[in-house]
Amino acid sequence: MLEKNSLQYLDEALVVLERGFSDLPEFETTVQPERLGAVLQEVAQRLQDNFPYPHPLYAGQMLKPPHPVARLAYMLALYINPNNHALDGGRASSAMEKEAVANLAQMFGYTTHLGHVCASGTIANLEALWVARHVRAQGLVLASEQSHYTHARMCEVLQLPYQSVAVDPAGRMDINVLEDVLKHEPVATVVATLGTTSLGAVDPLHEILRLREHYGFRVHVDAAYGGYFKLAANLDVQTHAAFDAMSQADSIVVDPHKHGLQPYGCGCVLLRDPSEGRLYKHESPYTYFTSAELHLGEISLECSRPGAAAVALWATQKLLPMEAGGEFARGLEASHRAALALHRHVANHQQYLAGLKPELDIVVWTLAASGRVAASRRAQALFDAAAHRQLHLALLRVSDHLATAWWPELAHDADTVTALRSCLMKPEHEEWLPRIIALLDTAARESLSA
Repeated sequence: MLEKNSLQYLDEALVVLERGFSDLPEFETTVQPERLGAVLQEVAQRLQDNFPYPHPLYAGQMLKPPHPVARLAYMLALYINPNNHALDGGRASSAMEKEAVANLAQMFGYTTHLGHVCASGTIANLEALWVARHVRAQGLVLASEQSHYTHARMCEVLQLPYQSVAVDPAGRMDINVLEDVLKHEPVATVVATLGTTSLGAVDPLHEILRLREHYGFRVHVDAAYGGYFKLAANLDVQTHAAFDAMSQADSIVVDPHKHGLQPYGCGCVLLRDPSEGRLYKHESPYTYFTSAELHLGEISLECSRPGAAAVALWATQKLLPMEAGGEFARGLEASHRAALALHRHVANHQQYLAGLKPELDIVVWTLAASGRVAASRRAQALFDAAAHRQLHLALLRVSDHLATAWWPELAHDADTVTALRSCLMKPEHEEWLPRIIALLDTAARESLSA
């Protein structure tokens, strides 16, 4: 399951890296191989207590293994351990970060940008909302009920008034409810989620932007989960329209450590207007002296940041260019096809009740039953039975609003319904889908007969 053949290339790259420091006096860190080896063996034993995240039979949460080139480039950079705050902490890795971030900005259609890599989508969204607070100080921050829960939390941190907007039966921000709020409340920023983390739903960004023309609010796009699907050619027309409008947003967040094949943590925030970098201006009397070039710490709320993350991202984009029709884009398309195929399967079999048609690569369904309580109990039983057969899924608590829209035949004996949820993030999931379906159906029969 664990890819190891590529480690030979790390040894070869280390030889090349060390040549760059050959004019220094000889120096070598002292290690005690036996003790080190013993600790690593213990670490390996401890790490066995995990789900098999890299394997295609792990089809549960949003966990996608890093590409080997990202893993190796990260490890290679760790031998230097650069810090991408100031250039004297990471000259090469800072340059690579700027190039990689520019590549992402170009992917989204930005002709100008300011941005950087950060620890996560949470931190990236925090920065985007922090900038929004300075640019548009008065009014609400709006995001859909299906947006990530941290938006409300970050608005609390930033002391911004926050309000959620209801979603339609497809899990997207309801544009009519949004306009009703805009008519009656001052709104500073609207957060459009392109790929919700529970359903993979894509808010109608193109329609939100049309409302901006009349109401004048700032638009931030949280594409932490779904952003890379901008490259996929096989999405629905409505979904394509939302992704095609990303270049008009004021700011964008994407998480390379989700679909971008990167190790944790690697988020990215992009601002369309480079002049907003003025908001980060600060004094650091011992930091920014080695170069007149832009230091990434001058446009970031974070200070120390791992240069290794930027190196890994740069290497991955070098190997797999972020372009429509390329190998990377075809992997996303394969995941979407796998999700549609699984959805068709559960929709066409009586023991299941399908949720919404997948916009990206997340599938939601529950078990046929007389009511919500029984369906939830059966979903939990199927989750356990599937795991017993090494098929690992996830669970989702579906709200009353969506459960009523999707499964009106279930008696309303509970406020929510527990459903199965599967993130088919790996391109290999398409090839493995027949085996996944066979295991799923066997587990379903086993759980229903228990």
